[in-house]
Amino acid sequence: MRAFVFPGQGSQKVGMGSDLAAASAAAREVFEEVDDALSFKLSTIMRDGPEDQLTLTENAQPAIMANAIATLRVLEKEAGITIAEKGDCVAGHSLGEYTALCAVGAFNLADTARLLKLRGQAMQAAVPVGEGAMCALLGADIEKAQALADAAAQGDVCQIANDNDPGQVVLSGHRAAIERAVELVKEHGIKRGVILPVSAPFHCDLMAPAAEAMDKALSDMPPAALRLPVYANFTASVVSDPAEERDLLVKQVCGRVRWRESVLAMADAGVEQFVELGGKVVGPMIGRTAKDAATVSVVTMEDIEALAKEI
Repeated sequence: MRAFVFPGQGSQKVGMGSDLAAASAAAREVFEEVDDALSFKLSTIMRDGPEDQLTLTENAQPAIMANAIATLRVLEKEAGITIAEKGDCVAGHSLGEYTALCAVGAFNLADTARLLKLRGQAMQAAVPVGEGAMCALLGADIEKAQALADAAAQGDVCQIANDNDPGQVVLSGHRAAIERAVELVKEHGIKRGVILPVSAPFHCDLMAPAAEAMDKALSDMPPAALRLPVYANFTASVVSDPAEERDLLVKQVCGRVRWRESVLAMADAGVEQFVELGGKVVGPMIGRTAKDAATVSVVTMEDIEALAKEI
């Protein structure tokens, strides 16, 4: 069995998609359609920067999606390979879940771009700048991370935002609590804590206003039928029903990204190969979680050509 997976925020970089766009009309069409949907030249920022504009959440989220879908479209149109024929399921890390849903036809490309632009704006607006923060815990399992979060909270919000792999967990919440957590890592047997350069505390209860915004947006633009099932971040379990997936996307805004558990669930279901499209971020996490599975990350035309020969 094969799963196609999609990266989340943090995988953006200036120049992303440029080589694909230069080599393939299919990729250029994706970037043009996203620009049209947003009434904004996102592709120019992706290609030329400046980096601080690309890193803005409202730009990074649709940009990462566009790059991954462009990779997919090139694979489909240049190599004649479709996810529905070659895959058994899909998944994506945080915003990558929207990319996964676009890839299997639950959202069209324009709506996916609009939803992610709104999601990014709503997440940024949910908490005043400077009041929230996130930190990565290196060498922490989920139990140690939870104990640290509980100790650091002291009445503030301090929650597990991302359970990425067996040795990497991310906390999110009020800045004071996150700073306390970093100071307390050694006491909890954790190797290191690093404050992340993010603009808001994603995937914690402070995101409630953003969840309300996405509830409304997804009522106006609900997912359609899925050509392949998706493993949802919020439950780490397989979903085929569009109405159920819509509700899980709302819950995902404040909820934990259960990526490690999702990978294990896919492996337990029989997935032996994970193909990451549009990044080299979730592939290494998968490699540390499902060590017997094969992982491949597809970014360049050379990667696409190699994958086409393999599958």
